[in-house]
Amino acid sequence: MAAILTLRSLLPLPLLLLVTSAALQAPPVVTGRVSDAATAAPLPGAQVSVRGTMHGALTDARGIYRIVLPDTLAGREVQLAVTVMGYGSGERTVRVAADSTVVDFALSAQALSMHGVIISAKGDPIEGVKVPFSVTPQLLFRTPGPAHNTEAYARIEENGFRAALDHPLSTFGVDVDRASYANVRRFLQRGKLPPADAVRIEELINYFPYGDPPPTDEHPFSVSTEVGPAPWQPAHQLLRIGLQGRQVATAELPPANLVFLIDVSGSMRPHNKLPLVKRALAMVVDELRPQDRVAMVVYASATGLVLPSTGGADKATIRAAIDQLEAGGSTAGGAGLRLAYRVAAEHHIPGGINRVVLATDGDFNVGASSDAQMIRLVEQAREGGTALTVLGFGMGNLKDSKLEGLADHGNGNYAYIDDLAEARKALVEERGGTFFTLARDVKIQVEFNPALVHAYRLIGYENRLLDAEDFEDDAKDAGDLGAGHAVTALYEIVPVGVEHTVETGSTPPLRYQAERPTDGVRFARELAFVSLRYKPPEEDVSRLLQVPVAAASRPPSTDLRFAAAVAGFGMILRDSEHRGRLDYAGVLEQAAGALGEDPGGHRAGFLELVRQARRVSAVTAEAGPGG
Repeated sequence: MAAILTLRSLLPLPLLLLVTSAALQAPPVVTGRVSDAATAAPLPGAQVSVRGTMHGALTDARGIYRIVLPDTLAGREVQLAVTVMGYGSGERTVRVAADSTVVDFALSAQALSMHGVIISAKGDPIEGVKVPFSVTPQLLFRTPGPAHNTEAYARIEENGFRAALDHPLSTFGVDVDRASYANVRRFLQRGKLPPADAVRIEELINYFPYGDPPPTDEHPFSVSTEVGPAPWQPAHQLLRIGLQGRQVATAELPPANLVFLIDVSGSMRPHNKLPLVKRALAMVVDELRPQDRVAMVVYASATGLVLPSTGGADKATIRAAIDQLEAGGSTAGGAGLRLAYRVAAEHHIPGGINRVVLATDGDFNVGASSDAQMIRLVEQAREGGTALTVLGFGMGNLKDSKLEGLADHGNGNYAYIDDLAEARKALVEERGGTFFTLARDVKIQVEFNPALVHAYRLIGYENRLLDAEDFEDDAKDAGDLGAGHAVTALYEIVPVGVEHTVETGSTPPLRYQAERPTDGVRFARELAFVSLRYKPPEEDVSRLLQVPVAAASRPPSTDLRFAAAVAGFGMILRDSEHRGRLDYAGVLEQAAGALGEDPGGHRAGFLELVRQARRVSAVTAEAGPGG
């Protein structure tokens, strides 16, 4: 293995300390509370933004907002603006501190005059019946009972331990989705614990970038492995497998043929749905190049092409089409998908980026709406060279399971957008990974050495598991890896000779395999052997990449310790039987000591999210069942 020169080996100690200190410094943050000026009650759902930038956030159930800013704004004056329905707007000019700036807003209530409001029955307009009225903010924010909630999540049966002697192979497809993290954050910021099935631990882990080196050979991604202790069970080990996709500069990306498929049904009216969709798509438009093309299809009670395929240089026309979007009607999702794929096929760019970008809350309820029909539709388009990116929005009727399934079968990815900062992360900062595929059908197979490993379990990836024979089958679909994407997988390992109580479901003794060797003398220094298969974007035959995992390990890296903290957080939220005695305090201690380089402030944001989860859990426990 080639030697790697580190920063520590190249710098003298004083300069190293200076660089390390700068790298660990968290980015500037603006935070505060938005409240009613008369009652001091918190105002949830208020939009706080930084004028002239795309940085902003919504207040949570306590009226608290938090905006992470780039380092370049430290020491500079910015203008903060806040708006919320039923209240006057507010503005403040502040100088951004290097660490944290606190800016509170107290807004005065204003009655809203609403003229020409249509009275409806069961959501259907009654022709000609309009009533003028006014409403006070107190009425707007009153919650007389639990909101109607039809959110849907696929059931997750958590992976258990398997005996390495009986089941030496573990096989799964990679997952580059990060939707679960933003969705979990949405629940916690609104003072609720997420449903267990909304917590996909692999998506929490993969929300964060890691420091794995980029590829240096003909493969489009590198493979890194390391072993360290499991914080929730120190006698156990963690194996981290890290994939790092090759970075591709925006200027070097192939031309793009994008079709925005926008849900404009009545369920998309709230501020965190269609209004947020429009602002998110505006970010994509800002990044378009002259060689790119964009079309726009909308669907509600009917489906229509509101923007024919238009060159990226004509940004004014594209923005005008976005600005005119309005919500209303039911949801003909199937017809919308068919039209979007037809438009994409008509303007297909050989060797380019051909992708449908679906923005919806997932509420398909008219037309070809069954999961099976949708999956067949996206699979056919996938074979024709058009991939699918799914962006989920809103709350109350988010169909998470349907959106994730569509993205998985469409050779695409799924992101949940809860605010402008998340839209910028998914569509601008990680644009290459979201839209440009480096490798298709990426599969991982790990063979564990039974001489060293008594049992193992894969943490997360429950809906990506494959049979051992699927690894060699090039017809078997798996996850795709985009430009710059990082994928991390964690295995919890019970070493041979360690006292344990784990159940492995081992098979009974076999008559014809009673003499299976377990000493592993030949490979005594190998804990496991990692094999990967992938297809280049334009090829149908997979390529093989293999890496042995050394049993002897160095002290765990910052990346391994942070990934372990995130995994532990997910296990607490899922109330996993494997969490041991790990609690929020332990997660905070582990993560705080492993922030490392955190240029976007995402790891620092994780610490705040854990603190919020601890607060919500305490309130929930105090309230008791039904509280």
